[in-house]
Amino acid sequence: MIPPVPGLVEQFKPRLKYLLIDENAYTDSDLASLKNLVAAVFRIEHPASPEVIGGLLGLLEEWLADRPDLRRMFALWIRATLMRKAEYRIVLPLVDDLQELNVMLAERLEEWANAYKAEGKAEGEALALQKLLKKRFAAVLPMCWPRSLRLPGANRYLAGSGA
Repeated sequence: MIPPVPGLVEQFKPRLKYLLIDENAYTDSDLASLKNLVAAVFRIEHPASPEVIGGLLGLLEEWLADRPDLRRMFALWIRATLMRKAEYRIVLPLVDDLQELNVMLAERLEEWANAYKAEGKAEGEALALQKLLKKRFAAVLPMCWPRSLRLPGANRYLAGSGA
């Protein structure tokens, strides 16, 4: 991985052994069976759901009980990782410990659940209204439109037989 270097510099070139790990080669269930920090990092970077992150935080708290320095480092890294993910739309306050992060995340999970329920309810209501309008005004709407605005197939669509 390090390109050849000229002359005297060659003796100072690092000679390190490394292991390249493809994190995408492991499924969440494979990683869940491993009890180590690297597996936890991979699972946090690609969580199956927001709830999984809470469980991982609990495991990290347990594993790092005697390492406050690592608990803080993991808390800061996880916070940054979650804030970077667009699908979570999350803003977490600065925290110093995994336990604080877990509490904040639990609060956010409840907010997400309520937001998703409200979004689903709004979509359902919009679909129901759309169906009611089609049913109620299917025969009237095409007659109200000027001939130039009528679309081919609109009658079929309004009657529910079109896509």
